[in-house]
Amino acid sequence: MLSAQDRAIVKSTVPLLDSGGEVLITHFYRTMLSEYPEVRPLFNQAHQASGDQPRALANGVLMYARHIDQLDQLGDLVAKIINKHVALQILPEHYPIVGTCLLRAIAEVLGEEIATPEVIAAWGAAYGQLAAILIGAETSIYDQKEQALGGWRGAREFIVAAKVQESSEITSFYFEPADKGPILAAEPGQYIGMKLILDGEEIRRNYSLSGLANKDQYRISVKREAGGRASNHLHDYLHVGSSIQLFPPSGEFTLTHSDKPLVLISGGVGITPTLAMLEAALETERTVHFIHCARNGKVHAFRDWIDGLAERHPQLNHFYCYAEDDGVSPAAHKVGHLNLELLDEWLPAERDVDVYFLGPKGFMAAIKRHLKALGVPEKQSRYEFFGPASALE
Repeated sequence: MLSAQDRAIVKSTVPLLDSGGEVLITHFYRTMLSEYPEVRPLFNQAHQASGDQPRALANGVLMYARHIDQLDQLGDLVAKIINKHVALQILPEHYPIVGTCLLRAIAEVLGEEIATPEVIAAWGAAYGQLAAILIGAETSIYDQKEQALGGWRGAREFIVAAKVQESSEITSFYFEPADKGPILAAEPGQYIGMKLILDGEEIRRNYSLSGLANKDQYRISVKREAGGRASNHLHDYLHVGSSIQLFPPSGEFTLTHSDKPLVLISGGVGITPTLAMLEAALETERTVHFIHCARNGKVHAFRDWIDGLAERHPQLNHFYCYAEDDGVSPAAHKVGHLNLELLDEWLPAERDVDVYFLGPKGFMAAIKRHLKALGVPEKQSRYEFFGPASALE
Protein backbone atom coordinates (compact mmCIF):
# COMPACT_ATOMS: atom_id res chain seq x y z
CA MET A 1 0.00 0.00 0.00
CA LEU A 2 1.39 3.38 -0.98
CA SER A 3 1.75 5.99 1.73
CA ALA A 4 -0.17 9.25 1.46
CA GLN A 5 3.14 11.02 0.96
CA ASP A 6 4.12 8.74 -1.94
CA ARG A 7 0.75 9.26 -3.62
CA ALA A 8 1.06 13.03 -3.25
CA ILE A 9 4.57 13.05 -4.72
CA VAL A 10 3.55 10.91 -7.69
CA LYS A 11 0.53 13.11 -8.40
CA SER A 12 2.73 16.20 -8.23
CA THR A 13 4.68 14.85 -11.24
CA VAL A 14 1.57 14.68 -13.45
CA PRO A 15 2.15 18.12 -15.06
CA LEU A 16 5.69 17.04 -16.00
CA LEU A 17 4.44 13.79 -17.50
CA ASP A 18 1.68 15.63 -19.32
CA SER A 19 4.18 17.88 -21.07
CA GLY A 20 7.23 15.66 -21.35
CA GLY A 21 6.14 12.09 -20.75
CA GLU A 22 6.82 10.98 -24.32
CA VAL A 23 10.44 12.19 -24.14
CA LEU A 24 10.91 10.34 -20.86
CA ILE A 25 9.41 7.12 -22.17
CA THR A 26 11.42 7.29 -25.39
CA HIS A 27 14.57 7.54 -23.27
CA PHE A 28 13.31 4.63 -21.17
CA TYR A 29 12.81 2.41 -24.21
CA ARG A 30 16.19 3.35 -25.69
CA THR A 31 17.91 2.36 -22.46
CA MET A 32 16.00 -0.86 -21.91
CA LEU A 33 16.20 -2.21 -25.45
CA SER A 34 19.90 -1.47 -25.77
CA GLU A 35 20.97 -2.82 -22.39
CA TYR A 36 18.52 -5.69 -21.87
CA PRO A 37 18.35 -7.69 -25.13
CA GLU A 38 16.26 -10.39 -23.45
CA VAL A 39 13.17 -8.17 -23.59
CA ARG A 40 13.55 -7.04 -27.21
CA PRO A 41 11.32 -9.84 -28.59
CA LEU A 42 8.44 -8.44 -26.55
CA PHE A 43 8.39 -5.13 -28.42
CA ASN A 44 7.46 -4.41 -32.03
CA GLN A 45 10.31 -2.29 -33.39
CA ALA A 46 8.04 -0.77 -36.04
CA HIS A 47 5.89 0.67 -33.26
CA GLN A 48 9.05 2.00 -31.62
CA ALA A 49 10.15 3.72 -34.83
CA SER A 50 6.74 5.29 -35.43
CA GLY A 51 6.51 6.56 -31.86
CA ASP A 52 3.23 4.71 -31.27
CA GLN A 53 4.62 2.56 -28.46
CA PRO A 54 6.26 5.42 -26.52
CA ARG A 55 3.08 7.52 -26.86
CA ALA A 56 0.91 4.66 -25.64
CA LEU A 57 3.11 3.93 -22.63
CA ALA A 58 3.45 7.63 -21.82
CA ASN A 59 -0.34 7.89 -21.77
CA GLY A 60 -0.60 4.81 -19.55
CA VAL A 61 1.97 6.16 -17.08
CA LEU A 62 0.20 9.51 -17.04
CA MET A 63 -3.18 7.91 -16.37
CA TYR A 64 -1.72 5.79 -13.59
CA ALA A 65 -0.08 8.80 -11.91
CA ARG A 66 -3.22 10.92 -12.28
CA HIS A 67 -5.41 8.25 -10.65
CA ILE A 68 -2.87 6.83 -8.20
CA ASP A 69 -5.33 7.21 -5.32
CA GLN A 70 -8.37 6.04 -7.36
CA LEU A 71 -7.18 3.17 -9.51
CA ASP A 72 -10.74 2.15 -10.28
CA GLN A 73 -10.92 5.29 -12.45
CA LEU A 74 -8.54 3.68 -14.94
CA GLY A 75 -11.50 1.81 -16.41
CA ASP A 76 -10.59 -0.91 -18.89
CA LEU A 77 -6.99 0.33 -19.39
CA VAL A 78 -5.61 -2.22 -16.92
CA ALA A 79 -7.55 -5.06 -18.55
CA LYS A 80 -6.17 -4.10 -21.98
CA ILE A 81 -2.61 -4.06 -20.66
CA ILE A 82 -3.03 -7.40 -18.91
CA ASN A 83 -4.43 -9.10 -22.01
CA LYS A 84 -1.65 -7.72 -24.25
CA HIS A 85 0.91 -8.95 -21.74
CA VAL A 86 -0.64 -12.41 -21.58
CA ALA A 87 -0.74 -12.71 -25.36
CA LEU A 88 2.98 -11.90 -25.54
CA GLN A 89 3.83 -13.93 -22.40
CA ILE A 90 5.15 -11.13 -20.22
CA LEU A 91 6.49 -12.85 -17.08
CA PRO A 92 7.26 -11.72 -13.50
CA GLU A 93 11.00 -11.63 -14.20
CA HIS A 94 10.48 -8.92 -16.83
CA TYR A 95 9.06 -6.40 -14.35
CA PRO A 96 12.27 -5.58 -12.43
CA ILE A 97 13.96 -4.71 -15.74
CA VAL A 98 11.17 -2.30 -16.63
CA GLY A 99 11.20 -0.77 -13.16
CA THR A 100 14.96 -0.24 -13.17
CA CYS A 101 14.88 1.46 -16.58
CA LEU A 102 11.84 3.59 -15.74
CA LEU A 103 13.37 4.99 -12.55
CA ARG A 104 16.63 5.59 -14.36
CA ALA A 105 14.82 7.46 -17.13
CA ILE A 106 12.98 9.63 -14.60
CA ALA A 107 16.29 10.53 -12.95
CA GLU A 108 18.19 11.17 -16.17
CA VAL A 109 15.49 13.08 -18.04
CA LEU A 110 14.09 15.20 -15.20
CA GLY A 111 17.43 15.85 -13.56
CA GLU A 112 18.41 15.80 -9.90
CA GLU A 113 16.66 19.07 -9.04
CA ILE A 114 13.28 17.55 -9.91
CA ALA A 115 13.98 13.83 -9.58
CA THR A 116 14.99 14.05 -5.94
CA PRO A 117 15.57 10.92 -3.86
CA GLU A 118 12.04 11.37 -2.50
CA VAL A 119 10.55 11.46 -6.02
CA ILE A 120 12.52 8.39 -7.10
CA ALA A 121 11.48 6.53 -3.94
CA ALA A 122 7.83 7.43 -4.44
CA TRP A 123 7.87 6.33 -8.05
CA GLY A 124 9.67 3.15 -7.06
CA ALA A 125 6.87 2.36 -4.62
CA ALA A 126 4.22 3.30 -7.19
CA TYR A 127 5.78 1.07 -9.82
CA GLY A 128 6.03 -1.75 -7.29
CA GLN A 129 2.31 -1.43 -6.60
CA LEU A 130 1.44 -1.49 -10.30
CA ALA A 131 3.77 -4.42 -11.00
CA ALA A 132 2.18 -6.41 -8.17
CA ILE A 133 -1.30 -5.77 -9.59
CA LEU A 134 -0.31 -6.81 -13.11
CA ILE A 135 1.76 -9.83 -12.06
CA GLY A 136 -1.04 -11.13 -9.85
CA ALA A 137 -3.68 -10.76 -12.56
CA GLU A 138 -1.48 -12.19 -15.29
CA THR A 139 -0.40 -15.18 -13.20
CA SER A 140 -4.04 -15.95 -12.49
CA ILE A 141 -4.86 -15.86 -16.22
CA TYR A 142 -1.86 -18.05 -17.09
CA ASP A 143 -3.06 -20.58 -14.51
CA GLN A 144 -6.62 -20.50 -15.86
CA LYS A 145 -5.52 -20.99 -19.45
CA GLU A 146 -3.22 -23.86 -18.53
CA GLN A 147 -5.90 -25.67 -16.53
CA ALA A 148 -8.77 -25.18 -19.00
CA LEU A 149 -9.76 -27.84 -21.52
CA GLY A 150 -7.31 -27.67 -24.41
CA GLY A 151 -5.29 -25.04 -22.62
CA TRP A 152 -1.54 -24.65 -22.25
CA ARG A 153 1.10 -22.39 -20.76
CA GLY A 154 3.83 -20.66 -22.72
CA ALA A 155 4.47 -21.62 -26.34
CA ARG A 156 2.90 -24.65 -28.01
CA GLU A 157 3.81 -26.07 -31.39
CA PHE A 158 1.20 -25.81 -34.14
CA ILE A 159 1.29 -26.88 -37.79
CA VAL A 160 -0.05 -24.89 -40.74
CA ALA A 161 -2.97 -27.01 -41.99
CA ALA A 162 -4.04 -24.65 -44.78
CA LYS A 163 -2.99 -21.36 -46.36
CA VAL A 164 -5.62 -19.42 -48.35
CA GLN A 165 -5.23 -16.15 -50.24
CA GLU A 166 -8.25 -13.98 -49.38
CA SER A 167 -7.37 -10.87 -51.42
CA SER A 168 -4.38 -9.29 -53.13
CA GLU A 169 -3.02 -8.36 -49.68
CA ILE A 170 -4.55 -10.72 -47.12
CA THR A 171 -3.80 -14.42 -46.60
CA SER A 172 -5.38 -16.77 -44.06
CA PHE A 173 -3.43 -19.36 -42.08
CA TYR A 174 -5.10 -22.32 -40.40
CA PHE A 175 -3.24 -23.81 -37.43
CA GLU A 176 -3.66 -27.23 -35.83
CA PRO A 177 -1.75 -28.44 -32.74
CA ALA A 178 1.23 -30.67 -33.51
CA ASP A 179 0.31 -32.92 -30.57
CA LYS A 180 -3.20 -33.48 -32.04
CA GLY A 181 -4.75 -32.53 -28.71
CA PRO A 182 -7.71 -30.19 -28.16
CA ILE A 183 -7.20 -26.44 -28.19
CA LEU A 184 -8.39 -23.72 -25.88
CA ALA A 185 -11.71 -22.12 -26.75
CA ALA A 186 -11.48 -18.48 -27.85
CA GLU A 187 -14.02 -15.70 -27.54
CA PRO A 188 -15.06 -13.88 -30.75
CA GLY A 189 -12.76 -10.87 -31.06
CA GLN A 190 -9.73 -12.34 -29.30
CA TYR A 191 -6.22 -12.59 -30.73
CA ILE A 192 -3.40 -15.10 -30.50
CA GLY A 193 0.29 -14.55 -29.90
CA MET A 194 3.12 -16.15 -31.84
CA LYS A 195 6.86 -16.55 -31.51
CA LEU A 196 8.97 -16.29 -34.66
CA ILE A 197 12.70 -16.63 -35.25
CA LEU A 198 13.79 -14.32 -38.09
CA ASP A 199 17.46 -14.19 -39.05
CA GLY A 200 18.34 -15.68 -35.69
CA GLU A 201 16.32 -13.08 -33.78
CA GLU A 202 13.18 -13.84 -31.80
CA ILE A 203 10.15 -11.60 -32.33
CA ARG A 204 6.60 -11.89 -31.03
CA ARG A 205 3.38 -10.72 -32.62
CA ASN A 206 -0.37 -10.80 -31.95
CA TYR A 207 -2.94 -11.52 -34.67
CA SER A 208 -6.72 -11.50 -34.37
CA LEU A 209 -8.52 -14.79 -34.81
CA SER A 210 -10.53 -14.34 -38.00
CA GLY A 211 -12.98 -17.15 -37.39
CA LEU A 212 -14.58 -19.02 -34.52
CA ALA A 213 -12.09 -21.40 -32.97
CA ASN A 214 -13.35 -24.95 -33.17
CA LYS A 215 -11.98 -27.77 -31.07
CA ASP A 216 -8.86 -28.37 -33.16
CA GLN A 217 -8.08 -25.33 -35.34
CA TYR A 218 -7.36 -21.59 -35.22
CA ARG A 219 -7.39 -19.17 -38.17
CA ILE A 220 -5.68 -15.81 -38.56
CA SER A 221 -5.78 -13.58 -41.66
CA VAL A 222 -2.72 -11.43 -42.18
CA LYS A 223 -2.22 -8.38 -44.37
CA ARG A 224 1.15 -8.10 -46.07
CA GLU A 225 2.54 -4.83 -44.75
CA ALA A 226 5.22 -2.93 -46.64
CA GLY A 227 8.39 -3.47 -44.65
CA GLY A 228 6.58 -5.66 -42.10
CA ARG A 229 9.05 -8.29 -40.88
CA ALA A 230 6.47 -10.66 -39.44
CA SER A 231 3.74 -10.28 -42.08
CA ASN A 232 6.15 -10.72 -45.00
CA HIS A 233 7.73 -13.74 -43.34
CA LEU A 234 4.33 -15.36 -42.87
CA HIS A 235 3.28 -14.67 -46.47
CA ASP A 236 6.56 -15.80 -48.04
CA TYR A 237 7.88 -18.58 -45.84
CA LEU A 238 5.04 -20.10 -43.82
CA HIS A 239 3.47 -22.88 -45.87
CA VAL A 240 1.25 -25.91 -45.31
CA GLY A 241 3.17 -28.25 -43.02
CA SER A 242 5.29 -25.48 -41.47
CA SER A 243 5.69 -25.42 -37.69
CA ILE A 244 5.02 -22.35 -35.55
CA GLN A 245 4.95 -21.57 -31.82
CA LEU A 246 1.66 -20.07 -30.57
CA PHE A 247 0.56 -18.65 -27.23
CA PRO A 248 -3.01 -19.10 -25.89
CA PRO A 249 -5.78 -16.75 -27.13
CA SER A 250 -6.26 -13.53 -25.20
CA GLY A 251 -8.03 -10.18 -25.41
CA GLU A 252 -10.88 -8.32 -23.71
CA PHE A 253 -12.41 -6.89 -26.93
CA THR A 254 -15.00 -9.63 -27.22
CA LEU A 255 -18.59 -9.92 -28.34
CA THR A 256 -20.99 -9.53 -25.44
CA HIS A 257 -24.28 -11.36 -25.20
CA SER A 258 -27.15 -9.01 -25.96
CA ASP A 259 -30.51 -8.80 -27.68
CA LYS A 260 -29.68 -5.39 -29.13
CA PRO A 261 -28.99 -5.12 -32.86
CA LEU A 262 -25.29 -5.62 -33.59
CA VAL A 263 -23.31 -3.27 -35.84
CA LEU A 264 -19.85 -4.35 -37.03
CA ILE A 265 -17.81 -1.67 -38.82
CA SER A 266 -14.35 -2.36 -40.21
CA GLY A 267 -11.75 -0.77 -42.42
CA GLY A 268 -9.14 -2.81 -44.29
CA VAL A 269 -7.64 -5.69 -42.32
CA GLY A 270 -9.69 -4.50 -39.33
CA ILE A 271 -12.28 -6.90 -40.71
CA THR A 272 -10.55 -9.92 -39.14
CA PRO A 273 -11.98 -9.98 -35.58
CA THR A 274 -15.41 -8.94 -36.82
CA LEU A 275 -15.63 -12.17 -38.82
CA ALA A 276 -15.65 -14.31 -35.68
CA MET A 277 -18.15 -11.92 -34.09
CA LEU A 278 -20.37 -12.20 -37.16
CA GLU A 279 -20.28 -16.00 -37.07
CA ALA A 280 -21.22 -16.05 -33.40
CA ALA A 281 -24.04 -13.53 -33.81
CA LEU A 282 -25.56 -15.45 -36.71
CA GLU A 283 -25.90 -18.51 -34.48
CA THR A 284 -28.63 -16.48 -32.73
CA GLU A 285 -31.56 -14.49 -34.13
CA ARG A 286 -29.78 -11.20 -33.49
CA THR A 287 -30.03 -8.58 -36.24
CA VAL A 288 -26.62 -7.69 -37.66
CA HIS A 289 -25.51 -4.70 -39.74
CA PHE A 290 -22.10 -5.51 -41.23
CA ILE A 291 -20.27 -2.53 -42.75
CA HIS A 292 -16.87 -2.92 -44.37
CA CYS A 293 -14.66 -0.30 -46.02
CA ALA A 294 -11.79 -1.16 -48.33
CA ARG A 295 -9.49 0.68 -50.69
CA ASN A 296 -10.97 -1.27 -53.63
CA GLY A 297 -12.39 -4.65 -54.50
CA LYS A 298 -8.99 -6.27 -55.09
CA VAL A 299 -7.99 -5.84 -51.46
CA HIS A 300 -11.45 -6.66 -50.05
CA ALA A 301 -11.14 -10.01 -48.29
CA PHE A 302 -14.04 -12.39 -47.51
CA ARG A 303 -16.60 -10.62 -49.71
CA ASP A 304 -17.93 -13.83 -51.28
CA TRP A 305 -18.17 -15.49 -47.88
CA ILE A 306 -20.15 -12.61 -46.39
CA ASP A 307 -22.40 -12.39 -49.44
CA GLY A 308 -23.14 -16.10 -49.02
CA LEU A 309 -23.99 -15.63 -45.35
CA ALA A 310 -26.38 -12.82 -46.24
CA GLU A 311 -28.23 -15.12 -48.64
CA ARG A 312 -28.72 -17.70 -45.89
CA HIS A 313 -29.40 -15.34 -42.98
CA PRO A 314 -32.09 -12.71 -43.55
CA GLN A 315 -31.15 -10.93 -40.31
CA LEU A 316 -27.78 -9.99 -41.83
CA ASN A 317 -27.63 -6.60 -43.54
CA HIS A 318 -24.29 -6.01 -45.27
CA PHE A 319 -22.80 -2.90 -46.87
CA TYR A 320 -19.49 -2.20 -48.61
CA CYS A 321 -17.74 1.09 -49.23
CA TYR A 322 -14.69 1.36 -51.52
CA ALA A 323 -12.45 4.41 -51.54
CA GLU A 324 -11.88 3.87 -55.26
CA ASP A 325 -13.46 1.95 -58.12
CA ASP A 326 -10.86 -0.35 -59.67
CA GLY A 327 -13.11 -1.01 -62.66
CA VAL A 328 -12.69 -4.78 -62.36
CA SER A 329 -14.07 -5.96 -59.02
CA PRO A 330 -17.78 -6.29 -58.25
CA ALA A 331 -19.22 -2.89 -57.46
CA ALA A 332 -19.42 -1.69 -53.87
CA HIS A 333 -22.61 -0.30 -52.44
CA LYS A 334 -20.87 3.09 -52.35
CA VAL A 335 -17.62 4.51 -53.70
CA GLY A 336 -15.90 7.07 -51.51
CA HIS A 337 -15.49 7.25 -47.75
CA LEU A 338 -17.86 6.24 -44.97
CA ASN A 339 -19.09 9.69 -44.00
CA LEU A 340 -21.74 10.75 -41.51
CA GLU A 341 -24.59 10.72 -44.03
CA LEU A 342 -23.77 7.25 -45.31
CA LEU A 343 -23.40 5.80 -41.84
CA ASP A 344 -26.72 7.35 -40.88
CA GLU A 345 -28.29 5.57 -43.86
CA TRP A 346 -26.77 2.18 -43.06
CA LEU A 347 -27.31 2.11 -39.30
CA PRO A 348 -30.58 0.79 -37.85
CA ALA A 349 -33.17 3.54 -37.38
CA GLU A 350 -33.23 2.79 -33.66
CA ARG A 351 -29.80 3.77 -32.29
CA ASP A 352 -29.92 1.61 -29.16
CA VAL A 353 -27.39 -0.75 -30.74
CA ASP A 354 -24.08 -2.43 -29.87
CA VAL A 355 -21.30 -1.26 -32.19
CA TYR A 356 -17.82 -2.71 -32.63
CA PHE A 357 -15.40 -0.99 -35.00
CA LEU A 358 -11.79 -1.49 -36.08
CA GLY A 359 -9.44 -0.20 -38.74
CA PRO A 360 -6.75 2.43 -39.28
CA LYS A 361 -6.59 5.04 -36.52
CA GLY A 362 -7.90 7.90 -38.67
CA PHE A 363 -10.79 5.72 -39.80
CA MET A 364 -11.68 4.81 -36.22
CA ALA A 365 -11.48 8.42 -35.06
CA ALA A 366 -13.99 9.42 -37.74
CA ILE A 367 -16.31 6.49 -36.94
CA LYS A 368 -16.25 7.35 -33.25
CA ARG A 369 -17.25 10.96 -33.98
CA HIS A 370 -19.98 9.89 -36.39
CA LEU A 371 -21.49 7.37 -33.97
CA LYS A 372 -21.66 9.97 -31.22
CA ALA A 373 -23.27 12.48 -33.57
CA LEU A 374 -25.83 9.89 -34.68
CA GLY A 375 -26.94 9.14 -31.14
CA VAL A 376 -25.30 5.78 -30.49
CA PRO A 377 -24.66 5.51 -26.71
CA GLU A 378 -20.92 5.88 -26.10
CA LYS A 379 -20.85 2.91 -23.70
CA GLN A 380 -22.23 0.75 -26.52
CA SER A 381 -19.59 1.94 -29.00
CA ARG A 382 -16.50 -0.27 -28.66
CA TYR A 383 -13.22 -0.37 -30.53
CA GLU A 384 -9.84 -2.11 -30.49
CA PHE A 385 -6.38 -1.11 -31.72
CA PHE A 386 -4.03 -3.27 -33.74
CA GLY A 387 -0.85 -2.41 -31.85
CA PRO A 388 -0.43 0.14 -29.05
CA ALA A 389 -3.59 1.88 -27.89
CA SER A 390 -3.90 5.62 -28.32
CA ALA A 391 -6.51 8.33 -28.04
CA LEU A 392 -9.00 8.74 -30.87
CA GLU A 393 -9.89 12.35 -30.09
